[in-house]
Amino acid sequence: MDLLSAKYLGYEPVHIEELIGKKGKGQGNMRDVEPGKVKEYAAEDADITLQLMHQFKPLLKSLEVQSVFDKVENPLVKVLTDMEFEGIRVDTDFLREYSKELEREAKAAEERVYQQAGVRFNLASPRQLGEVLFEKLKLDPKAKKTKTGQYATGEDVLVKMALQNPIVDDILAFRELTKLKSTYVDALPVMINRKTGRVHTSYAQAVAVTGRLSSNNPNLQNIPVRTERGREIRKAFIPRDDRHLLLSADYSQIELRIVAAISGDVNMCEAFRLGKDIHTATAAKVYGVSEAEVTKDQRRHAKSVNFGIIYGQGAFGLAANLGISRTEAKEIIDNYKKEFSGISRYMDDTILFAKENGYVQTLMGRKRWLRDINSSNFTVRGFAERNAINSPIQGTAADMIKLAMTALHSAIKKAKLQSKMVLQVHDELVFDALKEEVDQLKPLIIESMQNALPLPNNVPVIAEVGGGANWLEAH
Repeated sequence: MDLLSAKYLGYEPVHIEELIGKKGKGQGNMRDVEPGKVKEYAAEDADITLQLMHQFKPLLKSLEVQSVFDKVENPLVKVLTDMEFEGIRVDTDFLREYSKELEREAKAAEERVYQQAGVRFNLASPRQLGEVLFEKLKLDPKAKKTKTGQYATGEDVLVKMALQNPIVDDILAFRELTKLKSTYVDALPVMINRKTGRVHTSYAQAVAVTGRLSSNNPNLQNIPVRTERGREIRKAFIPRDDRHLLLSADYSQIELRIVAAISGDVNMCEAFRLGKDIHTATAAKVYGVSEAEVTKDQRRHAKSVNFGIIYGQGAFGLAANLGISRTEAKEIIDNYKKEFSGISRYMDDTILFAKENGYVQTLMGRKRWLRDINSSNFTVRGFAERNAINSPIQGTAADMIKLAMTALHSAIKKAKLQSKMVLQVHDELVFDALKEEVDQLKPLIIESMQNALPLPNNVPVIAEVGGGANWLEAH
Protein backbone atom coordinates (compact mmCIF):
# COMPACT_ATOMS: atom_id res chain seq x y z
CA MET A 1 0.00 0.00 0.00
CA ASP A 2 2.83 2.43 0.87
CA LEU A 3 4.41 1.95 -2.56
CA LEU A 4 1.08 2.40 -4.35
CA SER A 5 0.37 5.52 -2.33
CA ALA A 6 3.73 7.04 -3.27
CA LYS A 7 3.26 6.14 -6.95
CA TYR A 8 -0.41 7.03 -7.51
CA LEU A 9 -1.17 9.61 -4.82
CA GLY A 10 2.26 11.22 -4.39
CA TYR A 11 1.87 10.72 -0.64
CA GLU A 12 4.14 8.87 1.79
CA PRO A 13 2.07 7.28 4.60
CA VAL A 14 3.36 6.60 8.11
CA HIS A 15 5.34 3.34 8.03
CA ILE A 16 4.61 0.75 10.68
CA GLU A 17 8.34 0.64 11.54
CA GLU A 18 8.00 4.22 12.81
CA LEU A 19 5.62 2.92 15.49
CA ILE A 20 7.02 -0.48 16.45
CA GLY A 21 10.57 -0.53 15.05
CA LYS A 22 12.19 -2.56 12.28
CA LYS A 23 11.48 -6.26 11.65
CA GLY A 24 13.40 -8.69 13.80
CA LYS A 25 13.70 -9.73 17.41
CA GLY A 26 13.64 -6.15 18.68
CA GLN A 27 10.38 -5.26 16.90
CA GLY A 28 7.68 -4.07 19.30
CA ASN A 29 3.93 -4.64 19.35
CA MET A 30 1.01 -2.39 18.39
CA ARG A 31 -0.44 -3.00 21.85
CA ASP A 32 2.42 -0.97 23.31
CA VAL A 33 1.84 2.08 21.08
CA GLU A 34 -0.22 4.92 22.55
CA PRO A 35 -3.86 4.80 21.31
CA GLY A 36 -3.69 8.25 19.69
CA LYS A 37 -0.91 7.18 17.33
CA VAL A 38 -2.63 3.87 16.54
CA LYS A 39 -5.83 5.76 15.69
CA GLU A 40 -4.00 8.08 13.27
CA TYR A 41 -2.12 5.18 11.66
CA ALA A 42 -5.25 3.02 11.19
CA ALA A 43 -7.40 5.90 9.92
CA GLU A 44 -4.70 6.86 7.42
CA ASP A 45 -4.56 3.24 6.14
CA ALA A 46 -8.31 3.23 5.56
CA ASP A 47 -8.22 6.67 3.91
CA ILE A 48 -5.34 5.74 1.56
CA THR A 49 -7.10 2.50 0.59
CA LEU A 50 -10.25 4.43 -0.34
CA GLN A 51 -8.26 6.99 -2.33
CA LEU A 52 -6.46 4.20 -4.20
CA MET A 53 -9.79 2.55 -5.00
CA HIS A 54 -10.93 5.82 -6.64
CA GLN A 55 -7.71 5.80 -8.69
CA PHE A 56 -7.97 2.17 -9.78
CA LYS A 57 -11.69 1.80 -10.46
CA PRO A 58 -11.64 3.81 -13.74
CA LEU A 59 -8.49 1.88 -14.81
CA LEU A 60 -10.41 -1.43 -14.76
CA LYS A 61 -12.59 -0.07 -17.56
CA SER A 62 -9.96 1.79 -19.55
CA LEU A 63 -7.54 -1.18 -19.49
CA GLU A 64 -10.43 -3.56 -20.32
CA VAL A 65 -9.97 -5.85 -17.32
CA GLN A 66 -13.30 -5.15 -15.61
CA SER A 67 -14.59 -8.59 -16.59
CA VAL A 68 -11.66 -10.42 -14.93
CA PHE A 69 -12.20 -8.38 -11.78
CA ASP A 70 -15.97 -8.94 -11.67
CA LYS A 71 -16.12 -12.59 -12.76
CA VAL A 72 -12.86 -14.12 -11.53
CA GLU A 73 -11.17 -12.18 -8.74
CA ASN A 74 -13.92 -10.49 -6.74
CA PRO A 75 -16.15 -13.55 -6.21
CA LEU A 76 -13.06 -15.50 -5.11
CA VAL A 77 -12.36 -13.28 -2.07
CA LYS A 78 -15.10 -14.90 0.01
CA VAL A 79 -14.00 -18.39 -1.07
CA LEU A 80 -10.40 -17.79 0.00
CA THR A 81 -11.52 -16.23 3.29
CA ASP A 82 -13.44 -19.39 4.15
CA MET A 83 -10.54 -21.63 3.13
CA GLU A 84 -8.01 -19.66 5.17
CA PHE A 85 -10.33 -19.66 8.17
CA GLU A 86 -10.92 -23.41 7.86
CA GLY A 87 -7.25 -24.46 7.66
CA ILE A 88 -6.06 -28.07 7.52
CA ARG A 89 -4.97 -30.50 10.20
CA VAL A 90 -1.32 -31.52 10.36
CA ASP A 91 0.04 -34.80 11.74
CA THR A 92 2.78 -33.66 14.13
CA ASP A 93 3.73 -37.21 15.16
CA PHE A 94 4.46 -38.09 11.54
CA LEU A 95 6.53 -34.91 11.08
CA ARG A 96 8.55 -35.58 14.24
CA GLU A 97 9.47 -39.08 13.03
CA TYR A 98 10.11 -37.92 9.46
CA SER A 99 12.42 -35.18 10.75
CA LYS A 100 14.55 -37.81 12.52
CA GLU A 101 14.60 -39.94 9.37
CA LEU A 102 15.71 -37.00 7.20
CA GLU A 103 18.41 -36.13 9.71
CA ARG A 104 19.76 -39.71 9.63
CA GLU A 105 19.76 -39.75 5.83
CA ALA A 106 21.38 -36.31 5.60
CA LYS A 107 24.12 -37.40 8.05
CA ALA A 108 24.78 -40.55 5.99
CA ALA A 109 24.98 -38.52 2.73
CA GLU A 110 27.31 -36.03 4.41
CA GLU A 111 29.65 -38.82 5.60
CA ARG A 112 29.74 -40.33 2.10
CA VAL A 113 30.79 -36.94 0.71
CA TYR A 114 33.66 -36.68 3.24
CA GLN A 115 34.84 -40.20 2.46
CA GLN A 116 34.90 -39.56 -1.29
CA ALA A 117 36.50 -36.13 -0.86
CA GLY A 118 39.14 -37.50 1.51
CA VAL A 119 38.71 -34.42 3.72
CA ARG A 120 36.16 -33.07 6.21
CA PHE A 121 34.81 -29.59 5.57
CA ASN A 122 31.65 -27.52 6.00
CA LEU A 123 29.35 -29.04 3.36
CA ALA A 124 26.85 -26.19 3.83
CA SER A 125 29.52 -23.63 2.79
CA PRO A 126 29.46 -23.01 -1.00
CA ARG A 127 33.01 -21.59 -0.82
CA GLN A 128 34.50 -24.66 0.88
CA LEU A 129 32.49 -27.01 -1.35
CA GLY A 130 33.75 -25.23 -4.48
CA GLU A 131 37.36 -25.55 -3.35
CA VAL A 132 36.97 -29.29 -2.70
CA LEU A 133 35.20 -30.02 -6.00
CA PHE A 134 37.27 -27.88 -8.33
CA GLU A 135 40.68 -27.50 -6.68
CA LYS A 136 41.12 -30.78 -4.80
CA LEU A 137 39.06 -33.17 -6.97
CA LYS A 138 39.42 -31.12 -10.20
CA LEU A 139 35.96 -32.14 -11.46
CA ASP A 140 35.73 -29.29 -13.96
CA PRO A 141 38.81 -27.42 -15.23
CA LYS A 142 36.48 -24.77 -16.73
CA ALA A 143 34.55 -24.21 -13.49
CA LYS A 144 32.91 -20.77 -13.35
CA LYS A 145 33.26 -18.37 -10.46
CA THR A 146 30.66 -15.99 -9.03
CA LYS A 147 31.12 -12.21 -8.68
CA THR A 148 32.50 -12.75 -5.17
CA GLY A 149 35.33 -14.89 -6.56
CA GLN A 150 34.15 -18.26 -5.26
CA TYR A 151 33.21 -21.22 -7.42
CA ALA A 152 29.57 -21.54 -8.53
CA THR A 153 28.04 -24.60 -6.84
CA GLY A 154 24.34 -24.05 -7.57
CA GLU A 155 22.06 -26.97 -8.34
CA ASP A 156 22.23 -26.34 -12.11
CA VAL A 157 26.05 -26.61 -11.97
CA LEU A 158 26.02 -29.78 -9.87
CA VAL A 159 23.32 -31.59 -11.89
CA LYS A 160 25.47 -31.29 -15.05
CA MET A 161 28.39 -32.96 -13.22
CA ALA A 162 26.37 -35.76 -11.61
CA LEU A 163 27.47 -38.35 -14.18
CA GLN A 164 31.17 -37.56 -13.65
CA ASN A 165 31.43 -38.44 -9.98
CA PRO A 166 29.07 -40.09 -7.45
CA ILE A 167 30.06 -37.45 -4.87
CA VAL A 168 27.79 -34.98 -6.67
CA ASP A 169 24.70 -37.17 -6.13
CA ASP A 170 25.47 -37.30 -2.41
CA ILE A 171 25.91 -33.51 -2.24
CA LEU A 172 22.55 -32.99 -3.98
CA ALA A 173 20.92 -35.55 -1.65
CA PHE A 174 22.35 -33.77 1.41
CA ARG A 175 21.00 -30.43 0.17
CA GLU A 176 17.55 -31.82 -0.56
CA LEU A 177 17.30 -33.58 2.81
CA THR A 178 18.43 -30.60 4.90
CA LYS A 179 16.16 -28.21 2.97
CA LEU A 180 13.11 -30.46 3.36
CA LYS A 181 13.82 -30.82 7.07
CA SER A 182 14.32 -27.13 7.86
CA THR A 183 11.88 -25.52 5.40
CA TYR A 184 8.92 -27.86 5.79
CA VAL A 185 9.17 -30.76 8.23
CA ASP A 186 10.45 -28.73 11.19
CA ALA A 187 8.66 -25.52 10.23
CA LEU A 188 5.09 -26.83 9.79
CA PRO A 189 4.44 -27.78 13.46
CA VAL A 190 5.48 -24.27 14.54
CA MET A 191 2.78 -22.81 12.27
CA ILE A 192 -0.09 -24.75 13.85
CA ASN A 193 -2.72 -22.45 15.37
CA ARG A 194 -3.10 -23.30 19.07
CA LYS A 195 -6.84 -22.67 19.10
CA THR A 196 -7.74 -24.72 16.00
CA GLY A 197 -4.92 -27.27 15.90
CA ARG A 198 -4.55 -26.60 12.15
CA VAL A 199 -2.32 -24.62 9.82
CA HIS A 200 -3.97 -21.68 8.09
CA THR A 201 -2.14 -20.55 4.95
CA SER A 202 -2.71 -17.06 3.53
CA TYR A 203 -3.64 -16.87 -0.16
CA ALA A 204 -2.64 -13.89 -2.29
CA GLN A 205 -4.48 -13.02 -5.49
CA ALA A 206 -2.21 -10.24 -6.70
CA VAL A 207 1.34 -11.58 -6.33
CA ALA A 208 1.90 -13.89 -9.33
CA VAL A 209 1.73 -11.90 -12.58
CA THR A 210 0.20 -14.86 -14.43
CA GLY A 211 -2.88 -14.79 -12.17
CA ARG A 212 -1.98 -17.91 -10.20
CA LEU A 213 -2.72 -17.87 -6.49
CA SER A 214 0.28 -17.80 -4.19
CA SER A 215 0.29 -18.90 -0.57
CA ASN A 216 2.31 -17.95 2.47
CA ASN A 217 2.89 -19.18 6.04
CA PRO A 218 3.11 -21.99 5.06
CA ASN A 219 3.86 -21.70 1.35
CA LEU A 220 1.93 -24.71 0.04
CA GLN A 221 2.76 -24.04 -3.60
CA ASN A 222 6.42 -24.88 -2.95
CA ILE A 223 6.02 -28.26 -1.23
CA PRO A 224 8.14 -30.42 -3.56
CA VAL A 225 6.34 -33.11 -5.55
CA ARG A 226 9.03 -34.17 -8.02
CA THR A 227 11.05 -36.26 -5.57
CA GLU A 228 9.88 -39.14 -3.42
CA ARG A 229 11.20 -37.54 -0.23
CA GLY A 230 9.42 -34.28 -1.05
CA ARG A 231 6.12 -36.04 -1.77
CA GLU A 232 6.29 -37.73 1.64
CA ILE A 233 5.60 -34.34 3.28
CA ARG A 234 2.06 -34.52 1.90
CA LYS A 235 1.43 -37.41 4.30
CA ALA A 236 1.47 -34.83 7.11
CA PHE A 237 -1.75 -33.18 5.86
CA ILE A 238 -4.69 -35.17 7.23
CA PRO A 239 -8.51 -34.95 7.69
CA ARG A 240 -9.92 -33.28 10.80
CA ASP A 241 -11.09 -36.56 12.39
CA ASP A 242 -11.98 -40.21 11.71
CA ARG A 243 -15.32 -39.25 10.16
CA HIS A 244 -13.56 -37.38 7.34
CA LEU A 245 -11.11 -38.18 4.57
CA LEU A 246 -9.18 -35.96 2.17
CA LEU A 247 -10.22 -35.70 -1.47
CA SER A 248 -7.76 -34.34 -4.03
CA ALA A 249 -8.98 -33.16 -7.42
CA ASP A 250 -6.79 -31.93 -10.23
CA TYR A 251 -6.91 -31.11 -13.90
CA SER A 252 -5.37 -33.56 -16.37
CA GLN A 253 -2.64 -31.93 -18.50
CA ILE A 254 -4.54 -28.66 -18.42
CA GLU A 255 -1.82 -26.41 -19.83
CA LEU A 256 -1.34 -28.66 -22.88
CA ARG A 257 -5.10 -28.75 -23.44
CA ILE A 258 -5.14 -24.94 -23.31
CA VAL A 259 -2.24 -24.76 -25.82
CA ALA A 260 -4.15 -27.03 -28.18
CA ALA A 261 -7.38 -25.05 -27.74
CA ILE A 262 -6.04 -21.53 -28.19
CA SER A 263 -3.66 -22.46 -31.00
CA GLY A 264 -6.32 -24.52 -32.75
CA ASP A 265 -3.62 -26.98 -33.83
CA VAL A 266 -5.46 -29.71 -35.75
CA ASN A 267 -3.31 -32.67 -34.66
CA MET A 268 -3.19 -31.80 -30.97
CA CYS A 269 -6.88 -30.88 -30.72
CA GLU A 270 -7.79 -34.18 -32.36
CA ALA A 271 -5.52 -36.18 -30.01
CA PHE A 272 -7.27 -34.66 -26.98
CA ARG A 273 -10.75 -35.11 -28.48
CA LEU A 274 -10.01 -38.81 -29.10
CA GLY A 275 -8.73 -39.21 -25.53
CA LYS A 276 -5.25 -40.31 -26.65
CA ASP A 277 -2.13 -40.26 -24.50
CA ILE A 278 -0.88 -36.89 -25.72
CA HIS A 279 2.84 -37.63 -25.31
CA THR A 280 2.58 -40.91 -27.24
CA ALA A 281 0.53 -39.19 -29.96
CA THR A 282 3.15 -36.40 -30.14
CA ALA A 283 6.05 -38.88 -30.32
CA ALA A 284 4.34 -40.80 -33.13
CA LYS A 285 4.02 -37.59 -35.19
CA VAL A 286 7.54 -36.30 -34.42
CA TYR A 287 9.30 -39.61 -35.12
CA GLY A 288 7.04 -40.66 -37.99
CA VAL A 289 6.04 -44.01 -36.48
CA SER A 290 2.72 -45.56 -35.41
CA GLU A 291 1.59 -44.96 -31.81
CA ALA A 292 2.08 -48.67 -31.06
CA GLU A 293 5.74 -48.40 -32.10
CA VAL A 294 6.61 -45.43 -29.83
CA THR A 295 9.41 -46.33 -27.40
CA LYS A 296 9.69 -45.14 -23.79
CA ASP A 297 12.55 -42.82 -24.75
CA GLN A 298 10.60 -41.35 -27.65
CA ARG A 299 7.61 -40.68 -25.39
CA ARG A 300 9.92 -39.09 -22.78
CA HIS A 301 11.45 -36.83 -25.45
CA ALA A 302 8.00 -35.86 -26.74
CA LYS A 303 6.80 -35.08 -23.21
CA SER A 304 9.79 -32.82 -22.69
CA VAL A 305 9.09 -30.98 -25.95
CA ASN A 306 5.36 -30.67 -25.18
CA PHE A 307 6.04 -28.96 -21.88
CA GLY A 308 9.24 -27.19 -22.95
CA ILE A 309 7.74 -25.56 -26.00
CA ILE A 310 5.14 -23.67 -23.92
CA TYR A 311 7.96 -22.23 -21.82
CA GLY A 312 9.83 -21.15 -24.92
CA GLN A 313 12.51 -23.83 -24.63
CA GLY A 314 14.91 -24.07 -27.56
CA ALA A 315 17.30 -26.77 -28.80
CA PHE A 316 19.95 -25.85 -26.21
CA GLY A 317 17.52 -26.24 -23.29
CA LEU A 318 16.00 -29.45 -24.65
CA ALA A 319 19.45 -30.99 -25.21
CA ALA A 320 20.47 -30.20 -21.61
CA ASN A 321 17.15 -31.49 -20.29
CA LEU A 322 17.28 -34.83 -22.09
CA GLY A 323 21.03 -35.36 -22.18
CA ILE A 324 21.09 -35.51 -25.99
CA SER A 325 23.09 -33.61 -28.62
CA ARG A 326 21.98 -30.17 -29.71
CA THR A 327 21.67 -31.46 -33.30
CA GLU A 328 19.25 -34.18 -32.21
CA ALA A 329 17.31 -31.70 -30.06
CA LYS A 330 17.02 -29.26 -32.98
CA GLU A 331 15.78 -32.06 -35.24
CA ILE A 332 13.09 -33.03 -32.69
CA ILE A 333 11.93 -29.41 -32.35
CA ASP A 334 11.91 -28.87 -36.14
CA ASN A 335 9.82 -32.03 -36.64
CA TYR A 336 7.51 -30.94 -33.82
CA LYS A 337 6.94 -27.52 -35.38
CA LYS A 338 6.24 -29.13 -38.75
CA GLU A 339 3.74 -31.69 -37.37
CA PHE A 340 2.12 -29.21 -34.97
CA SER A 341 2.23 -26.14 -37.18
CA GLY A 342 -0.72 -24.58 -35.34
CA ILE A 343 1.35 -24.34 -32.15
CA SER A 344 4.28 -22.85 -34.03
CA ARG A 345 1.91 -20.30 -35.60
CA TYR A 346 0.40 -19.49 -32.15
CA MET A 347 3.90 -18.74 -30.81
CA ASP A 348 4.76 -16.43 -33.70
CA ASP A 349 1.36 -14.67 -33.67
CA THR A 350 1.45 -14.17 -29.89
CA ILE A 351 4.90 -12.58 -29.97
CA LEU A 352 3.79 -10.32 -32.84
CA PHE A 353 0.63 -9.31 -30.92
CA ALA A 354 2.72 -8.55 -27.81
CA LYS A 355 5.17 -6.42 -29.80
CA GLU A 356 2.32 -4.38 -31.29
CA ASN A 357 0.16 -4.06 -28.15
CA GLY A 358 2.59 -4.36 -25.25
CA TYR A 359 0.60 -7.15 -23.58
CA VAL A 360 -0.83 -10.65 -23.98
CA GLN A 361 -4.09 -11.94 -22.51
CA THR A 362 -5.90 -15.06 -21.29
CA LEU A 363 -9.22 -16.38 -22.61
CA MET A 364 -10.93 -14.44 -19.80
CA GLY A 365 -9.13 -11.21 -20.78
CA ARG A 366 -6.52 -11.13 -17.96
CA LYS A 367 -3.61 -9.07 -19.26
CA ARG A 368 0.11 -9.50 -18.77
CA TRP A 369 2.04 -6.34 -19.67
CA LEU A 370 5.46 -6.93 -21.22
CA ARG A 371 7.49 -3.74 -21.20
CA ASP A 372 10.65 -5.46 -22.54
CA ILE A 373 9.01 -7.11 -25.56
CA ASN A 374 10.66 -4.63 -27.96
CA SER A 375 13.94 -4.32 -26.06
CA SER A 376 17.10 -4.02 -28.17
CA ASN A 377 18.82 -6.39 -25.70
CA PHE A 378 18.51 -9.91 -27.14
CA THR A 379 18.47 -11.67 -23.73
CA VAL A 380 15.95 -9.30 -22.16
CA ARG A 381 13.69 -9.45 -25.23
CA GLY A 382 13.96 -13.27 -25.34
CA PHE A 383 12.77 -13.48 -21.74
CA ALA A 384 9.76 -11.24 -22.54
CA GLU A 385 8.95 -13.36 -25.62
CA ARG A 386 8.94 -16.56 -23.54
CA ASN A 387 6.58 -14.86 -21.08
CA ALA A 388 4.39 -13.78 -23.98
CA ILE A 389 4.00 -17.39 -25.10
CA ASN A 390 3.48 -18.85 -21.64
CA SER A 391 1.35 -16.22 -19.86
CA PRO A 392 -1.91 -16.75 -21.82
CA ILE A 393 -1.58 -20.50 -21.15
CA GLN A 394 -0.68 -20.42 -17.46
CA GLY A 395 -3.03 -17.47 -16.91
CA THR A 396 -5.98 -19.25 -18.53
CA ALA A 397 -5.31 -22.29 -16.30
CA ALA A 398 -5.26 -19.95 -13.27
CA ASP A 399 -8.54 -18.31 -14.32
CA MET A 400 -10.13 -21.71 -14.85
CA ILE A 401 -9.37 -23.08 -11.40
CA LYS A 402 -10.43 -19.80 -9.77
CA LEU A 403 -13.80 -19.97 -11.54
CA ALA A 404 -14.08 -23.64 -10.50
CA MET A 405 -13.38 -22.74 -6.86
CA THR A 406 -16.13 -20.11 -6.83
CA ALA A 407 -18.60 -22.49 -8.49
CA LEU A 408 -17.71 -25.30 -6.06
CA HIS A 409 -17.95 -23.07 -3.02
CA SER A 410 -21.53 -22.14 -3.85
CA ALA A 411 -22.44 -25.70 -4.98
CA ILE A 412 -21.27 -27.14 -1.64
CA LYS A 413 -23.30 -24.53 0.25
CA LYS A 414 -26.37 -25.02 -1.94
CA ALA A 415 -26.26 -28.79 -1.32
CA LYS A 416 -25.91 -28.03 2.44
CA LEU A 417 -22.82 -30.27 2.68
CA GLN A 418 -20.55 -30.20 5.72
CA SER A 419 -17.44 -31.01 3.63
CA LYS A 420 -15.01 -28.13 3.06
CA MET A 421 -12.58 -27.04 0.36
CA VAL A 422 -9.33 -26.50 2.29
CA LEU A 423 -6.36 -26.16 -0.10
CA GLN A 424 -5.50 -24.98 -3.60
CA VAL A 425 -2.13 -25.75 -5.17
CA HIS A 426 -1.76 -24.79 -8.85
CA ASP A 427 -4.10 -27.20 -10.75
CA GLU A 428 -5.22 -29.08 -7.64
CA LEU A 429 -7.95 -28.64 -5.02
CA VAL A 430 -8.07 -30.48 -1.68
CA PHE A 431 -11.24 -31.14 0.33
CA ASP A 432 -11.81 -32.20 3.93
CA ALA A 433 -14.77 -34.47 3.13
CA LEU A 434 -17.29 -36.09 5.44
CA LYS A 435 -17.20 -39.79 4.51
CA GLU A 436 -20.96 -40.12 3.97
CA GLU A 437 -20.90 -37.07 1.62
CA VAL A 438 -18.09 -38.34 -0.66
CA ASP A 439 -20.42 -39.94 -3.27
CA GLN A 440 -22.37 -36.69 -3.51
CA LEU A 441 -19.28 -34.43 -3.45
CA LYS A 442 -17.19 -36.14 -6.14
CA PRO A 443 -19.56 -35.50 -9.09
CA LEU A 444 -20.01 -31.89 -7.87
CA ILE A 445 -16.24 -31.37 -7.95
CA ILE A 446 -15.78 -32.92 -11.41
CA GLU A 447 -18.73 -31.04 -12.91
CA SER A 448 -17.64 -27.66 -11.48
CA MET A 449 -14.00 -28.10 -12.55
CA GLN A 450 -14.72 -29.39 -16.04
CA ASN A 451 -17.37 -26.74 -16.84
CA ALA A 452 -15.67 -23.74 -15.20
CA LEU A 453 -14.21 -22.39 -18.45
CA PRO A 454 -15.05 -24.32 -21.64
CA LEU A 455 -12.15 -24.32 -24.11
CA PRO A 456 -12.36 -23.37 -27.80
CA ASN A 457 -12.13 -25.95 -30.60
CA ASN A 458 -14.05 -28.51 -28.49
CA VAL A 459 -10.94 -29.48 -26.53
CA PRO A 460 -12.25 -31.44 -23.53
CA VAL A 461 -11.30 -30.47 -19.96
CA ILE A 462 -10.76 -33.47 -17.70
CA ALA A 463 -10.65 -33.43 -13.88
CA GLU A 464 -9.85 -36.43 -11.70
CA VAL A 465 -10.62 -37.02 -8.01
CA GLY A 466 -8.91 -39.33 -5.52
CA GLY A 467 -9.37 -39.90 -1.79
CA GLY A 468 -7.32 -41.07 1.16
CA ALA A 469 -6.27 -40.80 4.79
CA ASN A 470 -3.75 -38.08 3.91
CA TRP A 471 -2.95 -35.69 1.05
CA LEU A 472 -0.37 -38.01 -0.58
CA GLU A 473 -2.76 -40.96 -0.56
CA ALA A 474 -5.57 -38.81 -1.95
CA HIS A 475 -3.40 -37.53 -4.80
